[in-house]
Amino acid sequence: MIDLFAGPGGLCEGFSSIFDETGARRFAVKVSIEKDPVAHRTLLLRAIFRKFPKGKVPSCYYDYVCGRITRDAFLEHPDIKDAAEHAAKEARCAELGVTPAKEVDGWIREALGNQTDWVLIGGPPCQAYSLAGRSRLRSKDPKKFEADAKHFLYTEYLRIIQQFAPAVFVMENVKGMLNSTNSGKRIFEKILADLKSPRENLTYEVRSLVVHKADGEELDPNDYVIEADDHGIPQSRHRVILFGIRSDVAKATSALANSPESFLLTKVKSKVGVSAALAGLPALRSRLSKEPDSQAAWMKALREAPMSLKGWRIPLRSDIEAAMRKFTKKAEAQTSFGSAFISMNVDPGEAMPKPLREWYLDARLGGVLHHEARSHMRSDLHRYMFAACFAATQKYAPDLYDFPPKLLPNHVNVDEETIPFKDRFRVQMGKFPSSTVVAHIQKDGHYYIHPDPAQCRSLTPREAARLQTFPDNYFFEGNRTEQYGQIGNAVPPLLAKQIAEIIYAFMSSQRK
Repeated sequence: MIDLFAGPGGLCEGFSSIFDETGARRFAVKVSIEKDPVAHRTLLLRAIFRKFPKGKVPSCYYDYVCGRITRDAFLEHPDIKDAAEHAAKEARCAELGVTPAKEVDGWIREALGNQTDWVLIGGPPCQAYSLAGRSRLRSKDPKKFEADAKHFLYTEYLRIIQQFAPAVFVMENVKGMLNSTNSGKRIFEKILADLKSPRENLTYEVRSLVVHKADGEELDPNDYVIEADDHGIPQSRHRVILFGIRSDVAKATSALANSPESFLLTKVKSKVGVSAALAGLPALRSRLSKEPDSQAAWMKALREAPMSLKGWRIPLRSDIEAAMRKFTKKAEAQTSFGSAFISMNVDPGEAMPKPLREWYLDARLGGVLHHEARSHMRSDLHRYMFAACFAATQKYAPDLYDFPPKLLPNHVNVDEETIPFKDRFRVQMGKFPSSTVVAHIQKDGHYYIHPDPAQCRSLTPREAARLQTFPDNYFFEGNRTEQYGQIGNAVPPLLAKQIAEIIYAFMSSQRK
């Protein structure tokens, strides 16, 4: 397997997480390429982790991620010396489209050897395809937006297909690419045509992983969209994922025609909610920003929150005000704002489904990584407390139309017919999958308010990682902002694992 635009390694993790009866990994990552130096450090660390059989990772890994030894001491440790050397050849820090193609091709050629049955995976950067990205970039400079190289980074992915002809490829991107245009033409139609016929004498069938249509029926662009929450991911994340099969391989695999439904993802009977995914993580208080922080000052800010309802004449005010006072009293128990590592026994109990417990937890870790709350302005704490109490009492998350006038951001007029970004402050409802975790979470936490009003905060990096289904022993390098960015940009590993199982079933099918 080769992974392009790998980020912190979400797709890699999923594909590497299925094992044969001997405990060996079904897929071996041979090359993964990521341009961001911090995400690359994360990718390299996980590549080292994967060099060892399940449950046999040396203790020095846990010593490093829990903060007991430095990164240098870890990389120099004799127990991981060979693994680190192999990982350095696998995880490459390079920018596709900038790093010379000859160099990139050399890495891939050396890694593949004579192998022709291999899988290419990856998701070209999606900023120019995303709805938010298009709105922001086009408004700043329309001409620059039209010329943005990010529209065409898929051609780097395409170039590897042209050069090396993988048996299978899996390409992931945002749903916004379906209606993204450049110079008046739909980008998705161009991408699909290119992937189906990359060059002369090389063609691919491009299939959906969720929809099968009878021969002769064309797939609709939306048929390529995978809704992650339909497949046990505790997050409403909709992504385009293309499953490409080299035509000669497709023709030789009779199971494609005889049982096409066996190569589709299976929907879960019931969706996984936020509370189930976050079960077992310790409750934290947030912190105050732009003023001295302390437990007493934080509590004072929370006690002031009900005063922000003054002048709000609406019947449900009394219920929300009562909830704000109740949860403020409960908040007195929240004394810790967390840390890079919290030593504890993580026990989610029955609140978390067994498959998720098996996926997330690692007893050897002995605690929780990256579980540290952000600092928030006093005014935002009042908004968070109100929004979370509104959700707790009314059973749905409020938008800015539901906010009392005193809690509206300064630039918003409650009398306006249309409020821009009306869901700017969004509570994650405990019983339902979260909203999409995106890289914007590194800017602020307003879209990701914790469902428990007594914690009065946005999600920590570990909570965001849980919603993205990264195992608890997955360590993200960099500062907290950089961790959020990596997590938001990733593919949920548990979804990637389900895709990998389909790809493996196909690759191991009998051929004519």
